[in-house]
Amino acid sequence: MAFSGSKEDGREVKIYEYLDELSTDLADYISELSEASVKERGVFAIALSGGSLISLITRKLCEVPYSKTVDWSKWYIFWVDERVVAKNHVDSNYKLAKDVFLSKVPIVPSHVHSINDTVTAEKAAEDYEFVIRQLVRTRVISVSDVSDCPKFDLILLGMGPDGHIASLFPDHSILDEKDEWVTFVTDSPKPPPERITFTLPVINSASNVAVVVTGSSKAEAAHLAIDDVGPDVPSSPAKMVQPNKGKLVWYLDKAAASKLDCTRFSE
Repeated sequence: MAFSGSKEDGREVKIYEYLDELSTDLADYISELSEASVKERGVFAIALSGGSLISLITRKLCEVPYSKTVDWSKWYIFWVDERVVAKNHVDSNYKLAKDVFLSKVPIVPSHVHSINDTVTAEKAAEDYEFVIRQLVRTRVISVSDVSDCPKFDLILLGMGPDGHIASLFPDHSILDEKDEWVTFVTDSPKPPPERITFTLPVINSASNVAVVVTGSSKAEAAHLAIDDVGPDVPSSPAKMVQPNKGKLVWYLDKAAASKLDCTRFSE
């Protein structure tokens, strides 16, 4: 690891020389949270994003020792955001996760909660929120101490070069959504245009949030999200990830971290 430090507000930032090292540390982190959650609650409720994040997770998590030591039967899988396309479509986050992760570990099929891909984006978001509300009632998902929001054990996020996380894009009206747990987008600046996404209150209610960022194309966005850039710079969606009581950890490779002001961290 090239660097590990904390900001004054408790955020932890980890920077890695090599992706292999990042993947191993991320697998350690996820397996430890899984073990602690299963011990405390009997289940582990984890929400995934799509993109390169999935391959970074599965690079190590599907291998020994994790494949043998993680209690996969207690995992419940959700998606922080999803494209409203068929489950076998190349753009589907579900398909990506299934191909490289879910098909390789013994997670109970009924514990995998994908969206209804046969309806509109608005109805898909409504249906997904209903499923989550049912699982909050049965305590598969915890409830926040400070609101009625679900409290996922872990939410895993990637970040785009524009600073977007999940399907929450800069300057979009849904960044201000306070009441819905799951909302929808029909005008995504990245194709496909129709998506569902967790809202910021849900993301910020999680027990643990990890943001995983790699590549030089995201270095400026990482700087704007992590460093103290002052009030004159508009907040990116990534900077708005500020868990109420949970823990936030950033995992970056050296390229993504190349513009960070590491002098403002305490080792």
